[in-house]
Amino acid sequence: MAVDWDSYDAEQVRLMGEQCIVVDENDKPIGADSKKNCHLMTNINNGLLHRAFSVFIFNNEGNLLLQQRADEKITFPGYFTNTCCSHPLMVKDETEEGDQIGARRAAQRKLEHELGIPAEQVPLDQLEFLTRIHYLAPSDGLWGEHEIDYIFIYKGEVTCDPNPNEVKSVRYVSKAELQEIFATADSKGMLLTPWFKLIVQEFLYKWWDNLDSLKQFKDTKTIHRLLPN
Repeated sequence: MAVDWDSYDAEQVRLMGEQCIVVDENDKPIGADSKKNCHLMTNINNGLLHRAFSVFIFNNEGNLLLQQRADEKITFPGYFTNTCCSHPLMVKDETEEGDQIGARRAAQRKLEHELGIPAEQVPLDQLEFLTRIHYLAPSDGLWGEHEIDYIFIYKGEVTCDPNPNEVKSVRYVSKAELQEIFATADSKGMLLTPWFKLIVQEFLYKWWDNLDSLKQFKDTKTIHRLLPN
């Protein structure tokens, strides 16, 4: 299926040229490829896998910051998801491995780009790394995701100034409100990103109940395989 670039937002097309980190199933970097190529289902079906991150920001009251992806997005437009999710790039600062520093820097960069959250409000050493998940999910017949996703949690107050080309809306929700969203999303026609669903269903609520003692859940070795059967 050919890509009709004229049907997409120009800025989002430009971002499709960014170079993602291609990895093997054990998260070992094996090269780089464009964001475009990493998200084409034809390549995903042939095993192309890249590195990603997902950030969950909670305020001091313990509410989670959600975003709704902009309609301009090429993959999963208009979907609700966790605070921020994107990719470390094949650049020096974001390929460093120790203490997940490359992924931390990428997360800090994208929090500012997407949500206007200043870097100083989310210090790198306060992004709490929990674990990694490996998942695969189509967006439509052309695009999809196949990622090893680094999960970070941050608790604290932040100021948001969303980039409308990236983010359609933001809101804070309590745990009970998120549970209600998940229970009623289908009937209300509310779209939720697949990685967000997986993380919520498998992990998030136990983390949410222990926001002040997350180190007990930190797992730097496991890659949880949450793949379609």
